[in-house]
This record gives sequence, structure tokens and C-alpha cells, in this order.
Amino acid sequence: MTNADKTNYRLPFILVTGLFFMWGFAHNLNPILIPHLKKACQLTDFQSALIDSSFFLAYFFMAIPAGMAMKKYGYKSGILIGLFLFAIGAFLFIPAANARVFIYFLTALFVIASGLTFLETAANPYISQLGPPEGAARRLNFAQSFNGLAASVAPFLGGLFILSGKSLSENDKITMSADQLSAFLNHEAEAVRIPYFIIGLVVLVVALLVYKINLPEIQPVEAEASVFKEKIDIWNYPHLMYGVVTQFFYVGAQVCVSSFFIRYVYKSAGIPEKPAAIWLSVALFGFMAGRFIGTALMRYIAANRLLALYSAINIVLLLIVVLMGGKISVFALMGVEFFMSIMFPTIFSLSIQNLGEQTKLGSSLVIMSIVGGAVLPLMMGRLSDLTNIQTAYIIPCACFLVTLFFALSGHKLRAAKTEPVAAPFL
Repeated sequence: MTNADKTNYRLPFILVTGLFFMWGFAHNLNPILIPHLKKACQLTDFQSALIDSSFFLAYFFMAIPAGMAMKKYGYKSGILIGLFLFAIGAFLFIPAANARVFIYFLTALFVIASGLTFLETAANPYISQLGPPEGAARRLNFAQSFNGLAASVAPFLGGLFILSGKSLSENDKITMSADQLSAFLNHEAEAVRIPYFIIGLVVLVVALLVYKINLPEIQPVEAEASVFKEKIDIWNYPHLMYGVVTQFFYVGAQVCVSSFFIRYVYKSAGIPEKPAAIWLSVALFGFMAGRFIGTALMRYIAANRLLALYSAINIVLLLIVVLMGGKISVFALMGVEFFMSIMFPTIFSLSIQNLGEQTKLGSSLVIMSIVGGAVLPLMMGRLSDLTNIQTAYIIPCACFLVTLFFALSGHKLRAAKTEPVAAPFL
């Protein structure tokens, strides 16, 4: 790549990296919404997990349409569609809060996530291709580091502006009149109105910037496309299929770990919701730090080997969470956030490697597998209702066995037999 190419790619790289921050912020408000709406709408753990389900089902239903739209109209159009859907969903929180009807909140989240599906389907491969192919995994991890920054900021601000720190015991509900209880619950629900209104306005401003700025339409590079002598069905590439399955379980594990974090630390260590939100923010700061550290480590360690190491560590940490309880298990759970840091972008880049002109379609399939975030938290919520939240963490523990297999074996390419190597960033 020439110096001129790097200059031409710099502004698009900065702008698209900003999108990683935006959807990271939206994603990581869900761990705040789960305990908040559980209280405001009087939900069980299973019902509160529908917050994640509505969010991630959008990825399943919208990923292929998003990929098809970008194949026809390009990355920029996909980004703009995503931003407008994101803004509309944020504004829908206002009538949802006014009505305090849970299905309205789920609808708003589905619309937001539909927009994020377009953004992620565009931005992940776009970042991967803004430079030489051998640096794709490191570029994607760098951009995803800002997703990690948003992950640490969102629960802190959400805990500050959304969570009240007040909860009702069963005795409180009995002693309060119906009007008092309704007033309390309405006040809780209304706390989301201003934060999501501000989010909607910010997203519209970013959409205007994207519209005004020239984003080059990046095509698969010649060396990548030359792997194929003719157009071959994408399903013939086992590494992609393994990647889709692995991303399903990884995203499910990530959502389970974060979404029930506040509830776990309260039940296990007696930490109330507002301080627990700060603990989660610190844990997700570790997630962000892990992205930067992981990006640096990939100069020296192959991406798949680092993924295998982190997967094995997380299995051990989650066994501590399940078997021990108390504050030591809270620290173990925070450690899981750090070691999850590089997993999504690494699985993504290994999955779409050497797909050439079918990269956009492959990207859509991997993004579609994010539906794991809709399925596995429901299983965890149900298990929590049947047993307890500590036992329920066995579900994400099992998921990391899948990422370990992908890192050791499933990522290997059919069309390219070389192992992935540590690569320069640009």
C-alpha cells in the first residue's frame, strides 16, 4: 500500500471506527435495561432476558437483507440506513416509557438493533479491507477497541442516569397502595426517556456527517479474489461455517456474562444495583483494555492461538464463578470480560478470510449468527429461575468450549492451508 492510499483511507477509517463506539454504547446499555425494566415492568429473569432476545433477533432477520443491500448499493448506503434505523429506535423509547408496556420497549430495541445490523455488516468488512489483507485482524481489533471503550462508558452513564438505586421488597409491595406502586413503577420507566432522546439526536448528527463525507467503496483486493478461479458457493468453505457456529456461541456467552452481571454481583456478593453498575463499568473497561492489549499481542502471537489461550482461561474463570460465589467470583467474572475482548473480531476475521468477492455475503452470515445473543440468555434466565443465577453461569462456560475448538481446529482454511500469522497494522 502506498502512502497516498494510507492518507485516502485515514479519514474513512476514523469515521467508521466511530461507528464501533456508537453501537458498542447501544449494546452495553442492555445490562442496565435488564435490571431496570425487570423492576419497572415487574419481570422474571426469563422475561427480562427477552430484552437481549429482541435485540439480537434483529441481527438474525436483518443480516442477510443488510448484506444484499450493501452488495447492490455499497457500504455507505448501508451505514446511512443503519444510522436512521438506530435513531428511530432510540426515539421509540419515549412512547414506550410513557405507556410502561414491555412489548413497546422490545419493539424499540428491535428497531435499534436492526440499524446496528446494517452498521456492523458494513463496518466490520470495511475496516478489514482498509489496508493490506495480512493486517485485517489487527485493524479490526483496533477498531473494536473503541467498541470496548463504549462498553465501559455505557453502564457507568446508564447506572448514573437510568438506575434509581431503589428497589421494592415483597413486603413493600404489600404495604403500598395500588396508586403508590403504579407511581413508583411509572417513575422508574420514565427514566429512559431523556437518555434515549439524546442518543437519537447524536445518531442523526453522525448520519449527516456520513452523508457529507466521501467514503470510498472498497472492493475485495485482487490477491484475495485470485484464490477463486470461478464463483464458488460460499457454503463450500467449512472455516466460514465453523465461524458462524462459533460466533453464535461466543456472542451468546458475551451477552450472558454482561447482562446478568448486576444481578449476579447482588445475589453473590450483596452489592446493590448502582454500585454494581460501576463494577460492571470497571469490568468493561477491562474489556476495552483487553482489546488494545490483544491488538498489540497479535504482533507476536497468531490470532487463532491467542483466541485459544483466552478461551481456555475463560473456562477456568467461569468455573470459579459457578462453584465458589462471593467476591472472589465477582473478580473472576470481571476477568472474563478482559479475556472476551479479542474474541468477536478475531472470530469474524478468521471466518471471512479468503472469501474474495463473496466477503460481503460471508460477513452477513457471521453477523446473522449474533442471534446467539437472543437464544442463550433466555436459556440462562430460565435456568436462573429454576435454580439460581450462580448455577446459570455454566451456560457461558460451555460456550467457550466451542470457541476453543474453533481456535484450535475449526478456523483452518480449505482454500489456503497456511496458518494465520501475526501481521503489521498498516
